[in-house]
Amino acid sequence: MIKNEKPLTNKTPHIKRIGGHLHKIIPIKDNTGKILNYTIKPLMVEFRPRDLLQVIVGATILAIPLAYTEETWILGQKLPMLNVFILSFLSLVFISFFVYFNFYRFNFKDHKFEYLKRVLSTYVCSLLVVGIILTIIQKCPWGTDNMTALKRIIIVAFPASMSATVSDSFK
Repeated sequence: MIKNEKPLTNKTPHIKRIGGHLHKIIPIKDNTGKILNYTIKPLMVEFRPRDLLQVIVGATILAIPLAYTEETWILGQKLPMLNVFILSFLSLVFISFFVYFNFYRFNFKDHKFEYLKRVLSTYVCSLLVVGIILTIIQKCPWGTDNMTALKRIIIVAFPASMSATVSDSFK
């Protein structure tokens, strides 16, 4: 027990900051309800710089192979903008569901802002990673055809954002 801290009661579970990070402290009880010990589980509801780096690496994992395929370049030219916006919407929906069920399902009420920050940061970082990669390999025709550049970024960001979200869940 930490000095000047109230002892844990028989309620389950408690959230405490340990070493700067939030943890869930879960009491282990016997058949009579007496607390025998505690388990400590990291509570991954805060979006930290380490998480941002994991998102960037995860987005890069799928962005690189897809950015080099001619099919995505052609799709970026031919796919109607409505379909591209639908892909963008689906990306946000998939990220939102995955993040909710893996990080916030039991702690959403107290961490709504962190949830929104994680979802939007994951998608925006994925868009930026894809945009940088496509610009470097000269497949984003900025200045001459901005709409094609934007569509290519959103198309490749769809799977890249999924990869980013999954890699963020590794701790």
